[in-house]
Amino acid sequence: MTSTDTGRTWAAAPSPWAVWAAYAVPLCVLPSAVWRVSLVFTDEAATAWYMILLSALSTVLALATLGLVHRWGEQVPHWVPLLGGRPIPARPVVILAVAGGALLVAITGYIVLNQTFHFVPRGWVGVGRDEPAHPVPGWEVLRYYVPLIAWGPLVLAVAADYRRRVNLVRAPAR
Repeated sequence: MTSTDTGRTWAAAPSPWAVWAAYAVPLCVLPSAVWRVSLVFTDEAATAWYMILLSALSTVLALATLGLVHRWGEQVPHWVPLLGGRPIPARPVVILAVAGGALLVAITGYIVLNQTFHFVPRGWVGVGRDEPAHPVPGWEVLRYYVPLIAWGPLVLAVAADYRRRVNLVRAPAR
């Protein structure tokens, strides 16, 4: 654990594997995000907003994982008005990261199980209720989504390392 001249005690350094895992998360999301944005220029504009929003949201959430291994994930940056310099409480960070990782694992598990056992026989559902069902995509589309399978487990692993590091700081000295 390290300390600064302000008396703030930082969490212990992240494990090297956790740093690698945190940087792998945006790389897992990048192929599908880029592919969706590329569809905006080739597809009908009816779902363009959805493709851009989904790509931006997934990329921002993936990049937020990096906060679990960097100091900016422990303290609000000084340039942020009103909140700059304040420590970020660890408990809500861990809860959000674990909940997000678990949700990603659940969604991925559902999709894989649905493809195997056909719980929802209608096919791939579109954005709205009025949009018709789409045929199951082939490898030319799935290759962009396969890396997303690792997103949830990687977030859970990095969150576990973050929790371990924060607990080291709060543990009583022996």
